[in-house]
Amino acid sequence: MTTHRRWRIGARKVALTAAAGLALTALLGGCASSTPGSTSAAPSVSEADIENALDQETTITIWTWATTLTGIIEAFEKEHPKITVDVVNVGTGAAHYTKLENALKAGSGAPDLATVEYSVLPQFALGGNLVDLNTFGYGDLEDQFTPSVWNSTNLDGGLYELPHNAGPMALFYNKTVFDQFGIEVPTTWAEYAAAAKKIHEADPTVYLAADNGDAGFTTSMLWAAGSKPFETTGTSDVTIDLSDEGAKKFTDFYSPLLEDGLLAPTAGFSNEWYQGLASGKIASLATGAWMAGSLKSGVPTGAGQWRVAPLPTYEAGEKASAMNGGGGYAMLNQSPEQNQLVAAAFLKYMETGPGVQLSIDAGQFPATVADLQSQAFLDKPNDYFGGQDINKVFAESAENVVPGWQYLPYQSYANSVFGDTAGQAYIGHTSLEDGLKAWGDQLVTFGNEQGFTAK
Repeated sequence: MTTHRRWRIGARKVALTAAAGLALTALLGGCASSTPGSTSAAPSVSEADIENALDQETTITIWTWATTLTGIIEAFEKEHPKITVDVVNVGTGAAHYTKLENALKAGSGAPDLATVEYSVLPQFALGGNLVDLNTFGYGDLEDQFTPSVWNSTNLDGGLYELPHNAGPMALFYNKTVFDQFGIEVPTTWAEYAAAAKKIHEADPTVYLAADNGDAGFTTSMLWAAGSKPFETTGTSDVTIDLSDEGAKKFTDFYSPLLEDGLLAPTAGFSNEWYQGLASGKIASLATGAWMAGSLKSGVPTGAGQWRVAPLPTYEAGEKASAMNGGGGYAMLNQSPEQNQLVAAAFLKYMETGPGVQLSIDAGQFPATVADLQSQAFLDKPNDYFGGQDINKVFAESAENVVPGWQYLPYQSYANSVFGDTAGQAYIGHTSLEDGLKAWGDQLVTFGNEQGFTAK
């Protein structure tokens, strides 16, 4: 599936807020037939049930904006000729989720499987709209996946996706620009800040990085700093703390970059952003492994110039990283029983069977332990990055992800109002510390208004 899509502030804010409100209306409205976490550990569906279902003429539908499933579907249908897998693109990001939420609210029209990114999964899972995959015994597959992504798919005792891909963070940097300005690759955030100052003072048109206030990036940076700002207990008790020790680490480091104008105020994935990457005016990106493919397709002239390094840390020699993006395919409760059996078989084929290598071949970064430990995968050079074995960097990052992270059960709303709160620090209207506090206060208020017990 297509990996991380950044939530952007500005013109899209109203649409995103509306979508988030609809999400909570649908999710808290009790559209589903089961309670999250209620499924017993013992599977209620046997492998024989699934095999019998695969021998019946069945069509299942997947909603996704991904363009990487073709090979997997062709292979699966060839192995199971009575099965048809239809893919429907109902939109990207917020548009996709709005369509899904509309179907849930209506009580009909949802697909059998749908792309649901890890950051959005709690909104659907905790409302009881998804099938708990423990029903099929898939909890036994835990050892096949890295802990960070497995934990993202497990909520309140239920398993709501098999991880499809991962976005372990790394530092992408333009070696040509670094060499031009005599910049050593930073291993700590203090070195990163010093590099940002050095490069911008040498040429005010060049920035080490760009950031105009991105909620997804900020939450990943909080994660990497060891912050645990969001905690959900059960399905309704939410605790928000955006001023813990990890958050202070982040704000102490990042605030001077904003206050001194050392970051390009450019929106990610805008034309200006791509132009900055292509021209060398933006010299690095701290982001998920999926960026390797995005750079290759979006900045083709950068071939041979870019490299990948481990994400900087707060202490030299520290092992700490985070995820930025990624997700899987969730099964909707509206799916008929026969379709659920077939969808379960397809999920297992795609995420633990032959489909895993087909996903990697299509450009996905794997979430499976076996592949992250495979020398064939680790030792594969990437021509765009000067022949560097970039998978080694990403695999190490995946291993070093700080444990214990949770997303809010209304994360899309949180992202949509980031610009009005924490985002004000990016235009000099408040401090980053105060902006994060305002963000947290608004999230507590909203959560309580929506029926959660938030504090």
